[in-house]
Amino acid sequence: MTSYPASNLETLVTVFGGSGFLGRNVVRALAKRDYRIRVAVRRPELAGHLQPLGRVGQIHAVQANLRYPASVEAAMRDSQIAINLVGTLTESGAQTFDAVQAKGAEAIARAAAAAGARMVHVSAIGADENALSAYGRAKAAGEKAVLAAVPSATILRPSLLFGPEDQFTNRFAGLARMSPFLPLIGGGVTRMQPAYVGDVAAAVANAVDGKTRSGAVYELGGPEVLTMREIMEIILAIAERKRMLISLPFGLARLQAMFLQFAPGPLKLTPDQVAMLQSDNVVSDAARAAGLTLEGLGITPDSMEAVAPQYLWRFRAAGQFQRKNA
Repeated sequence: MTSYPASNLETLVTVFGGSGFLGRNVVRALAKRDYRIRVAVRRPELAGHLQPLGRVGQIHAVQANLRYPASVEAAMRDSQIAINLVGTLTESGAQTFDAVQAKGAEAIARAAAAAGARMVHVSAIGADENALSAYGRAKAAGEKAVLAAVPSATILRPSLLFGPEDQFTNRFAGLARMSPFLPLIGGGVTRMQPAYVGDVAAAVANAVDGKTRSGAVYELGGPEVLTMREIMEIILAIAERKRMLISLPFGLARLQAMFLQFAPGPLKLTPDQVAMLQSDNVVSDAARAAGLTLEGLGITPDSMEAVAPQYLWRFRAAGQFQRKNA
């Protein structure tokens, strides 16, 4: 069993967005390393599921809304490290890309700077001020604001995340259960480098441990570069479903997204998500050459084919039948 220095018991880490998909895994990784964890979320009463991830009293949820800097400053009080995991793939009301991923990141960074705290900021591969998607442009603005306020901050850019309860592999496995076909936007040629959420959480914990380079931008991808078509084929194989994969040109996808952006659940598709799929989402050659990757952090990434069967089995027809008649 790995042991960590006793000083971790005295280190308070504030995790903004700690109740989400990546957040739960980050909180678990930090708890195992004996950090004290303050989870800053908009609705702390809904963060009770985090308590079993650590010892009694180790994890504490507080209220914070990134649109109100005073609440962010309060959440950072007496904290030595700030982690920003807050992000959104779709805009809703006041929760715009700019408010959450640009101005929100800036508010956290300024609070961290005022508290004299270190900062770990999780962005995304594809963050670029010239990105086709508003999501990518807002992520780039957030990175710029973070480094302006805390020049020593570590920036982590993961590719597409997968794991139990993700909103990607589970979404398409669920669609395969309902639909005789799955759409391949842009023909399914866009390349991704899916990263297991547990590996990315370990990278965040390593950054908290001080194992990352000051002010560096890391790009975190899995062991394989796959096209969207290949990813769909893997999901269908694991779920043991035979479905047609139908190419959907970007122009037609944008048109459909004008209506599907208002759809519920797995049917939802926004014009900005279509724009995101027009660019590959893979670790750059520059990041690999500089060792700014999962491997550079001493983490051997897990593949989708190795991990996804552990949770996608429930979408198999036989499994559905067995549970229904149990």
